[in-house]
Amino acid sequence: MGPKRVEFQGAEKNGLVADRYGVGDLPVIMLHGGGQTRHSWDGAARRIADLGHPVYSLDQRGHGESDWVASGNYAFDDFARDLVAVTSQVEALHKANPVVVGASLGGFAGMLAEGQENRGGLSALVLVDITPRIDMGGVAKILGFMGDRVDDGFADVEEAADAIARYLPNRSRPKDLSGLSKNLRLHADGRYRWHWDPAFLKSKHHQDEDRAVESQERMLAAAGNLSVPVLLIRGQNSELVSMDHVREFQALVPHSKFTDIRDAGHMVAGDRNDVFAGAVEDFLIALKTDAAMA
Repeated sequence: MGPKRVEFQGAEKNGLVADRYGVGDLPVIMLHGGGQTRHSWDGAARRIADLGHPVYSLDQRGHGESDWVASGNYAFDDFARDLVAVTSQVEALHKANPVVVGASLGGFAGMLAEGQENRGGLSALVLVDITPRIDMGGVAKILGFMGDRVDDGFADVEEAADAIARYLPNRSRPKDLSGLSKNLRLHADGRYRWHWDPAFLKSKHHQDEDRAVESQERMLAAAGNLSVPVLLIRGQNSELVSMDHVREFQALVPHSKFTDIRDAGHMVAGDRNDVFAGAVEDFLIALKTDAAMA
């Protein structure tokens, strides 16, 4: 049986679409990175659901099928506040605080939600190739790729696949492009464009260097406030997270656990989904074991 499409309400009453997998007593919310959609988690979400968890893979604001916000509010805090709103709705459904698995942008949202906006709102946090301090050269590379065809788009899905192959030359180009098509929208002019609001990339959050420094300081403070179980997963070939960043995070969150995944870059789940999903599974199993012994 496939996932069930469900809807939540964000911090600005904005609609947020999710796929729900599985049933169980400890819910898991999965948050994709910037420019991605909930479908980036399809394989991992099914595996986590098989452990006995209700899993919600969420399209964040301005991404996928979720609302583009008229306010243009796409700062990290806005994504965090959406997560707090969704956390409350999921907790009401399951009578348990959820675990959040957040990649990149989703990890920032998780850190701020638990460490700044609503401490104690989560049961645990998994950060996927993201730490409070990251390599800005890697960020520039990602934003450059995202912005390259933001206005013109692509003639077809094949052209988009070619662009990704140039950006990620170490990853095999998929023969089946049905998954990629979920990350694109066909517009009235017949062009395909990425499934996210262009205002996300053009927001001051991405354009203003002073805001970037301020955000980093607040991320460091939020990380220092984390008291729930935390797992940091890094792609060993990450363009964003160095081992120095990992050590700084471990000093801020000494109770955190760390997994380094070989032959994976920033897109950890896409590069090594089986290894990534296995690391999350082990973490969740340990959470249940610890809870049973408490």
